[in-house]
Amino acid sequence: MIGSGELPLAMTGGARFVRACLRRAVDRPPVWFLRQAGRYMAEYREVRKHHSLVEICKRPDLAAEVTITAAEKLDVDAAIIFADLLLPLEPMGLDFEFVAGDGPVVHSPVRTVEAIDRLRADRAGALDYVAAAIEKVAAHFGERMGIIGFCGAPYTLASYMIEGGGSRNYVHTKQMMYGETAAWRRMLDKLVVVLEAYCRQQVDAGADVIQIFDSWAGSLGVADYREYVLPVTTRLVRAVQAMGVPVIYFGVDTASLLPSMRETGADVIGLDWRVELDAAWRSMEYGCAVQGNLDPITLFAPEPVLESRVRAILAQADGRAGHVFNLGHGIVPGTPVENVQAVVRMVKTLGPQFAARGAQSGMEATHG
Repeated sequence: MIGSGELPLAMTGGARFVRACLRRAVDRPPVWFLRQAGRYMAEYREVRKHHSLVEICKRPDLAAEVTITAAEKLDVDAAIIFADLLLPLEPMGLDFEFVAGDGPVVHSPVRTVEAIDRLRADRAGALDYVAAAIEKVAAHFGERMGIIGFCGAPYTLASYMIEGGGSRNYVHTKQMMYGETAAWRRMLDKLVVVLEAYCRQQVDAGADVIQIFDSWAGSLGVADYREYVLPVTTRLVRAVQAMGVPVIYFGVDTASLLPSMRETGADVIGLDWRVELDAAWRSMEYGCAVQGNLDPITLFAPEPVLESRVRAILAQADGRAGHVFNLGHGIVPGTPVENVQAVVRMVKTLGPQFAARGAQSGMEATHG
């Protein structure tokens, strides 16, 4: 095994990505993008003319196709499987659909103890179409590119299930947390059972890393996060790590939560664009890798502005082992593809300079 200070003679994208997640030395930060397969890309829009989002998710050939097409067009270091956070709801007994203008809608929100008791936790096998898509993507890329599987975090999925969709204030979710705490914990327990099995399918199919999306964690204060969310999320993170892969844990608007999120033991903490990368990493005492964190709307800016922002993020990372270059959230519709490609080229061109600088600083710290 290559030690943390040694570099392979030839580093593939897959090796670079996994090593960075584990805070091992790399020749440059790996780069990939949240929502890198999406409506901003003409090839994806063409597929969507004939298939719904859920249909693409449930057909391994289509899910693999859009995953591979996007990753190859952008020339990134990792491909994240095309799927949706809410897929586990269906085998648990909840129907949902995507409504234009409203996003996902859960038709029968879970707001009573009886509804929680009816949730199934024994049918994760019905999600095997995601694993089948991962197998196709892994076979296509081999070691050339890292393969990312993912799932929603327990809090975020529970919020969708309780609210019936997205929410501004999470009133129903917090009412259950505060007023029916035993039922809340039972609901999260069922989710962890399903999510652990779901992640295991993905790892067995060839996922190199699992990303856990806690999209709505930023709706919580630190005290509530620590009491109602941190213990169950930690269980899921540790269960996935026991499968032999690193875990990326990502949330939005989570600057105040980062030290607590670090306590999950996740290998990588994803940062949104609202926080400076160096300050965020310092707040976690550099005890994990970090992913991020270019503002996705910067991708609409002229190239000189883009380059200055990319340079700034690389400078904040300062060549430390454990930086995965990404956005602070997903690519939005209408984003110029050529600007996304330009960011990849910038990271590949500028990244080695910062990595070399960081390696030299590390040697001076060790031998000074």
